[in-house]
Amino acid sequence: QVQLVESGGGLVQPGGSLRLSCAASGSIGSLTDMGWYRQAPGKQREFVATVTNVGTTNYADSVKGRFTISRDNAKNTLYLQMNSLRPDDTAVYYCNVIRWFAGRQYYNWGQGTQVTVSS
Repeated sequence: QVQLVESGGGLVQPGGSLRLSCAASGSIGSLTDMGWYRQAPGKQREFVATVTNVGTTNYADSVKGRFTISRDNAKNTLYLQMNSLRPDDTAVYYCNVIRWFAGRQYYNWGQGTQVTVSS
């Protein structure tokens, strides 16, 4: 059993910042890619950013230059620093991990954390 616990969401004014965290616990095995996705009301879930186990990052064009993804492998924790937030960043943010355990690959999702950007 693996748990992904997200935190750090909330209400922020346009131009503000938030830092999301996602802590993995349980029988994790070996983590490979970790990432953030988001889903706005009435829209499909979309890619935000990913980071590999060696630190290679990839970002959606809409967040490049404003968001920074990072991870602490010792703590099995993923982060997303979000700056210059805009109203269209409002969404539920989900973390996702790809891991290997007992010779099999697994994809796990967190429960989501709400980010609301509004004045």
